[in-house]
Amino acid sequence: MPDGSVLAFDFGIKRIGVAIGTQLDTGRLASSRALTVIDTEANDARFAAITSLIGEWQPVHLLVGRPLNEDGTPHEMTARCERFANQLRGRFRLPVDEVDERFSSTEADASLRERGLSWQERKTRIDAEAALIILQSWFDTHGHTTAHAPA
Repeated sequence: MPDGSVLAFDFGIKRIGVAIGTQLDTGRLASSRALTVIDTEANDARFAAITSLIGEWQPVHLLVGRPLNEDGTPHEMTARCERFANQLRGRFRLPVDEVDERFSSTEADASLRERGLSWQERKTRIDAEAALIILQSWFDTHGHTTAHAPA
C-alpha cells in the first residue's frame, strides 16, 4: 500500500465517526487521531461531508468498521456497513477495507472515561473514538507501529 492518509469510518444509523491515520515513509510509522463525527441521518449530507473530508485529506485508503456478534457472525448492522463500504468504493474509487469492529464502541467509551470525560462529552466523541480504534486495529493487523496524536 502506498504511503499517505487513511480515513476510517465507524458507520451508524444516526452518526458516522471518522478517524485519520498517516503512514510515514520513515520506519513505516503511522500517526492517528479521532477526527470528527458526521452527525446527520440524511444520506446526501453524509456523503457531502465525506466528499469534503476526502478532498481535504486526500486518503489513499478507506476503512469501514464491520460489526459482528461476539461469536463472529453477522447481525443486522453488518449488511448496512457492507453497503456503506460498497458506496464508498463506487463513489470515490479508492480501496476500502472492512475491519472487524467488535467491542470498538465499548473500548472507545472506556478510553474516554479514563480521560475524565463526562457522559455528555463521551456521547459526542464516542463515534470518532471508535473509528480511531478501528483504524488502530487495521494498522496493528498490517504490522504498522502507531503514534497517537493528542486528542
